[in-house]
Amino acid sequence: MSTAQHKIGSGFGAHSTADEVLAGVDLSGKLAMVTGGYSGLGLETTRALTKAGARVVVPARRPDTAWKALAGLERVELDELDLGDLESVRAFAERFLDSGRTLDFVIDSAGIMACPETRIGPGWEAQFATNHLGHFALVNRLWPAIEPGGARVVSVSSRAHHFSGMRWDDVHWRTGYDKWQAYGQAKTANVLFAVHLDRLGAGHGVRAFSLHPGGILTPLQRHLPRAEMVERGWIDEQGNALNPSGFKSPEQGAATQVWAATSPQLADMGGVYLEDCDIAEPAVDGDTSGGVKEWAIAPDQAERLWTLSAELTGVNAFA
Repeated sequence: MSTAQHKIGSGFGAHSTADEVLAGVDLSGKLAMVTGGYSGLGLETTRALTKAGARVVVPARRPDTAWKALAGLERVELDELDLGDLESVRAFAERFLDSGRTLDFVIDSAGIMACPETRIGPGWEAQFATNHLGHFALVNRLWPAIEPGGARVVSVSSRAHHFSGMRWDDVHWRTGYDKWQAYGQAKTANVLFAVHLDRLGAGHGVRAFSLHPGGILTPLQRHLPRAEMVERGWIDEQGNALNPSGFKSPEQGAATQVWAATSPQLADMGGVYLEDCDIAEPAVDGDTSGGVKEWAIAPDQAERLWTLSAELTGVNAFA
């Protein structure tokens, strides 16, 4: 049975931190994988999970940078992975599967945002390819390690999915590229991925969730000119965050993905979009302050995206 897209009253909220949602949770013996687990929200997620006793595998496009960021953390292991390169995804997954281990949590946290028009692989738009197709291929290739333990898979999306549904006639933005709408489509894809993965995986004990972590100033903004962030009211001329802009701290931003991966409150649930450490409500037309758009949770759209993604990547664990 599918989970209703309505709040459950978790007791947590927008200001909860990752450590708070893990209070009293013992993750000893658990194995997590956190893409992008060495920067921004991913780093805070890694810190919180290891503090609670989990071992965390961090796939990193920049291993040297990752080692420096993760210095001092126990129970962390690092390997190289470029989500924008499907051969790199294949090689990483094969190395992990060769270890014979089973995953308990997979948190797809890595991503790029609002970058200039960039083409990777066979001419794919970089945000859709990296944020969605790379993670799609990774999870499908890791299925032999995900399925046995009934892992939870967490797809980190964004409220930016409000910017655009799937642009089926031109998913790679061959014409009319807009960096924010392209980011929005990629974030919609992250939600749809979790919807269909949950439908396919629930019978195996694997559940999937997507989420909006909140607005947080992290290296994710690296492609944005300072002038644009000033104009949006995110920072001042000196680069300092402006409190009225409503940004969360990284510790608060990591909370929802940690809650999604580990909370017993979500047992026997899946396929839903979360925000502020609870299941989100459906978005109200004209209101961009929260909730999930219907286009991002529609089962037919999710199945269509899965089929397209399998064709593009050549990977489908359920074929």
